[in-house]
Amino acid sequence: MDKKKRAKFEKLLLQKKSDLEKAYLDKIKKSGDGGIDGTLDSVDEASVNYNKEYWYSLSDTDRKILKMIDQALLRVKNKDFGECTNCGNPIEEKRLEAVPWAKLCRACQELQEKGLLEEEE
Repeated sequence: MDKKKRAKFEKLLLQKKSDLEKAYLDKIKKSGDGGIDGTLDSVDEASVNYNKEYWYSLSDTDRKILKMIDQALLRVKNKDFGECTNCGNPIEEKRLEAVPWAKLCRACQELQEKGLLEEEE
């Protein structure tokens, strides 16, 4: 991939990372205890606890995506962004536009989804 295209995808990745970090901070603010002074009844407390669990589970997914974005940014820096980490073939540009942190070409992604390719951490 040429330098101009890598720069375009780097910008996309940095924007997505910024958006996720902002959303994560917003989630933390929204998951506040509300009735920490003891004014919640048991139903309200259960609702607050459910909301906390919901926000924390979403943030777990966000953390995984942030990790994949950081790995993609490292590939940009190493100039191997856009190459499948499994087979080395180019990843389709349309795929990268949809999921700029993609590390597998479509064929290898399909193998991974079928359990025929071990997932990397």
